[in-house]
Amino acid sequence: MATDSTDGTDSVSASPQAPSASGAPPAGAPARADLAAAVLDGRGAVLRWTEAAADLTGFTAEEICGRPVRDLVAGLPDEPRGATKAPAAGRVRLWHRYGGTIDVTFRITRVSGSADFLVLAALAHPLADHEHGAALLRALSAQNRMTVALHDTDLATVQTNATPGTPDGRPVPPGARFRDVLCAEDAENLEAVLRGVLETGAPVVRSSLQVSWRHDPARRVALWLSAFRLEDVRGRPTGVAALYIDRSDQLRARRHLDLAREVAERMGGSLDVVGTVQELADVLVPAFGDLAAVDLAKSVFHGDEPPRRLGGGDPHLRTAALAPATAVWPAGIRPGNHVPPLSDHALLRSSQQGRTVVYGRDDLVALLGGPRTAEDLLPHDGRTVMVAPLYARGLTLGNIVVWRTSRSEPFTEDEADLMRQIASRGALAIDNARRYTREHRAAVALQQSLLPPATTDTPAAETAGIYLPAGGGADISGDWYDAIALPSLRLALVAGDVVGHGIPASVTMGRLRAAIQTLADLELEPDELLTRIADLVQRLAAEARSGDQDIVGATCLYAVYDPITGRCAMASAGHPPPVLVRPDGTTEAVPISPGPPLSLSGMPYETTTIDLPPGSVLALYTDGLIGPGADDTDDGLGRLIHALAASCRPNRALDETGRALLADLVDGAPPDDAALLLARTRAVPAEDTAHWEIPADPAAVSEARAWATRQLTSWGLEDLVFTTELIVSELVTNALRYGRPPTELRLIRHDVLVCEVTDSSSTQPRLRRAHTTDEGGRGLFLVARLGTRWGCRHGQNRKTIWSEQLIDHPDPPPA
Repeated sequence: MATDSTDGTDSVSASPQAPSASGAPPAGAPARADLAAAVLDGRGAVLRWTEAAADLTGFTAEEICGRPVRDLVAGLPDEPRGATKAPAAGRVRLWHRYGGTIDVTFRITRVSGSADFLVLAALAHPLADHEHGAALLRALSAQNRMTVALHDTDLATVQTNATPGTPDGRPVPPGARFRDVLCAEDAENLEAVLRGVLETGAPVVRSSLQVSWRHDPARRVALWLSAFRLEDVRGRPTGVAALYIDRSDQLRARRHLDLAREVAERMGGSLDVVGTVQELADVLVPAFGDLAAVDLAKSVFHGDEPPRRLGGGDPHLRTAALAPATAVWPAGIRPGNHVPPLSDHALLRSSQQGRTVVYGRDDLVALLGGPRTAEDLLPHDGRTVMVAPLYARGLTLGNIVVWRTSRSEPFTEDEADLMRQIASRGALAIDNARRYTREHRAAVALQQSLLPPATTDTPAAETAGIYLPAGGGADISGDWYDAIALPSLRLALVAGDVVGHGIPASVTMGRLRAAIQTLADLELEPDELLTRIADLVQRLAAEARSGDQDIVGATCLYAVYDPITGRCAMASAGHPPPVLVRPDGTTEAVPISPGPPLSLSGMPYETTTIDLPPGSVLALYTDGLIGPGADDTDDGLGRLIHALAASCRPNRALDETGRALLADLVDGAPPDDAALLLARTRAVPAEDTAHWEIPADPAAVSEARAWATRQLTSWGLEDLVFTTELIVSELVTNALRYGRPPTELRLIRHDVLVCEVTDSSSTQPRLRRAHTTDEGGRGLFLVARLGTRWGCRHGQNRKTIWSEQLIDHPDPPPA
């Protein structure tokens, strides 16, 4: 801007200082000034000078009026007086009263009906800042996920770009308060934050908060809030500027990741079908929905594959889990309830084909066949429901049903994708539990089919056996017990525990039990029998697949009780000792010397013999009853002895005693199998046995026949005299001809008649069919034909050949 003065006045008397290199206002210049105005005459002299112009330049009206305005302009060349070369608008540098220069933007316009001019001027930098700020504010206001709001000192809205999800999409009007837009509690909390900014001047940066709209309380929005105080030129508060960034999507994505991770961590921790689906329901509430139910096909509970269905009708589903347990569920929804028949519906078919479906309440009413049925099956406050099929390995195992009430937002498409992932992972865990249930059931059935009858009643003892499979997700082991009736009224008692779990352990147990029964019929001593079983286990280990040899093994206790002598011989292969309860109630563990487990060979086994009075109870068991750990064995054995002393009474049935013991010693879901065999001993009365020592004289054969005849006659068994004479004759003849003295003959009467001939020879008799021309060799053949069975057993330096005949109408033996 340049003008000439026509009155010849000198320039302004103040001595301007040199301008600063940056062109910034000099010290003492106002940081902010209003729009300055001045009136010039036609020659460029100042006629009027406003206070804003004085604030801008530092010169008062008295100092500047009447002087040419060009004297204020820095850097103008000397021009002839009277020349006027002022542009209509532009930018110019002016001298400042306190030194230096200032850059201003000006505009000149003629005053209507006059030769004077009006000049308007303002600092150039604040104007540019204003333009940039306006551009920034417009850019922020255009962001969809970002809200800018200016509030006055009463926190009323001055300006904002917010449109809080209103149906018509209108922005928040000026003058609106937070309570007009937000729920009362959220509005109060937000006002408290902004009031603190207004009062203290301390800004708030990225503060997290959640708010709900007043017209839609179910819609919760997660925000980051940044706010700072607005001030005038004198530093006085004029309001608050707030920036709200919607981070709901980020939080939702994080919650989805957290939920997916929790499902991955918690699913599969149990091999129980119902426990697995309950974990799934518990994970979903409240992280995903307000209510959750899991329905499974009925066959899945038993480990079987579900049927394939498409369309309406009976879905063959049963409710397996509900969450939360404290919720008020409709009367028709209870764990174990059957899902009622459903109407054919497009959404139902979509779900049956593996798709995740969201139902509205009206859709569900139609699916259930009408309002009356729906009233018993739909939650009262249910708004929407998502149904996701549990699909794994080509099978639809059931459905996940998640409800949201009126307090929550409806389901979104990305949540449907998340539910598909959750359902897929959950279905895999449920199917694993289902397959385990099937295998576990098969293994238990196999195990129990391989076990003997639970109770037996023999002349030697009455027995009761109990087998308890492992629970709590553990596999069954190969625990077993057995009571084997032996010749001469004796009884073998067995308890064993196979290494490993599941069907392989049950199969191994079955093979060992069959082998022990076979060897028991050979009437081997307990130590000899265990030695041979150990050799069998070694062969089984050699036949096992590579890497499985170490899991083929077992422990075993084998005992043989003779009711005639009242003696019991036993040997242990790494098995815990039996517990004896005497008729007087005293209880103790039998001191035995256990040998190595059956998986080890080369070490001898030792037979221990004890006397058992009639009415004694011998308890054989596996380590699942006393604790498998080495540190727990002594304590467990002590508890077993104490429990037997308390539970085992003469007038109490053995099976009842066994159940009481298991209830006292074993938790409801034991980690290992437990087997228990109780045997209450009996004795054969002395009057039912007869013994005769045979002289080493061939004539003793006829004497033995006569002696046997007299004994049978005294017992009232005359109908067996003829066959018994033949059997005695052949057995005594063989003993005198091929054996060594001493020789003994013994008769035993019970439900069978037992004839035994014992000598000191170890020669094994052999049954053969004699030829027509042979003079001998028919003795054992006759014995086998005349009796129901026969056999030979070996003892220490002796052998016994025995024969049994059935007694058709025996006199009942004394009790």
